[in-house]
Amino acid sequence: MLKYCLTVLIVLSSHILSAAERPNIVLIMADDFGYECLSCDGSLDYETPYLDKLAAEGARFEHFHAQPICTPTRVKLMTGLSNKRNYIRFGRLARDQKTFGHIFKNAGYKTCVAGKWQLGNEPDAPQHFGFEESLLWQHTRGRADDGFDSRYPNPRLELNGQEVDYNDGEFSSDLFSDYINNFIALNRDKPFFAYYPMALTHCPFCPTPDSDDWDPKSRGSKSYKGDPQYFADMVSYVDKTVAKIDANLKRLGIRQNTLLIFIGDNGTDKPIVTNTTFGKVAGNKGSMKDGGNRVPCIVSWPGNIESGQVIETIADLSDILPTICDAADIDLPQDIPFDGYSFLPLLKGNSTPHREAIYMWYARNGGPNAEVFARNAEYKLYANGEFYHVAADRLEQKNLAEKNLSPDVEAVRQMLQAKLDHYAKIEYLSETSAKGPTAKKKKKAAKSQ
Repeated sequence: MLKYCLTVLIVLSSHILSAAERPNIVLIMADDFGYECLSCDGSLDYETPYLDKLAAEGARFEHFHAQPICTPTRVKLMTGLSNKRNYIRFGRLARDQKTFGHIFKNAGYKTCVAGKWQLGNEPDAPQHFGFEESLLWQHTRGRADDGFDSRYPNPRLELNGQEVDYNDGEFSSDLFSDYINNFIALNRDKPFFAYYPMALTHCPFCPTPDSDDWDPKSRGSKSYKGDPQYFADMVSYVDKTVAKIDANLKRLGIRQNTLLIFIGDNGTDKPIVTNTTFGKVAGNKGSMKDGGNRVPCIVSWPGNIESGQVIETIADLSDILPTICDAADIDLPQDIPFDGYSFLPLLKGNSTPHREAIYMWYARNGGPNAEVFARNAEYKLYANGEFYHVAADRLEQKNLAEKNLSPDVEAVRQMLQAKLDHYAKIEYLSETSAKGPTAKKKKKAAKSQ
């Protein structure tokens, strides 16, 4: 029996929420899980039958982009803002930021987060950001426990800010998904928002409970990377876990009133190399190239969006918050300059693209010296002028900046330049939103020393 009553309550119910009631939202994000990891997206090395099924019954994006690493992605996803507006530093979300947790809680939704946190170690951090219930890894404590990674077998977690250590052969993904399923069961008659930022498939690459050599007594890996041979098992466990949550929604009779979205948080880590229908893809987490930030996005909402869609329009993390608010008929706060756009009309059959291009600003540890690009589905323009036809040059080996461009391509380049110019006018706020001295105070203090 899991500690603190985390055993799943699966309650069969004949009550089905009417179409007039607000939909539930379940957002699942796999860690270090690039576009090439799903067989429906072209993978030849991994089996993801359930996610493939969700994509076939709903919609999948061909060009969905995250930030290159974990914390920048979480900040952008949860706030709907470009990192340039509010990214402070790795492992931190400024406490004055409004998240989708706040927005849904204020709209009367029950809210829950389970999985990987990495956004501030204050015990009340999840609740501060709008989540009433939480079971998290890397919340108040760090990654390692006496040299062992603490995230997978027998993990060290925090339950609503209280430290809980598991030592009976538990696997964190089971604990997180059980917690999510229990929350859903307890709130099946109310609108709810469940956010599950998975620990899988981040390294250390290690056995899952389905692996032949799973050891329930393991304290975790002593090496940061682990053994890449287990990556395929970890991908399969992601698929199995999504299936488990979806099955719970169906048993409870609320599946048709639940919008389920699955995404990755950044590209696959090194040294994973995946065979795909479009060639070998080397994991390139941390990179501004496709291998570092192109991730899957699958949207499933039976009876509410057209099935079997493959969406070519480009989208990114900032679009998730406006989309789920649109689905729930929640007005966006007017005092926040959201960078994302709802893609719900696309899912409902409106062929008009919701955006022309995306903008990416990336600085792992904050600071004004970020890497920057703007791109659409085919072309990418960096702030330094490098210009690539990424649809045909995924590794960006042929810079078109000095080439004679056709009028159509030059028009695209100018459109992307306009996007860069727009964001160049936005001031990077440094630590003005975080606790401690502001950037101006730091500068004044430096002069006085």
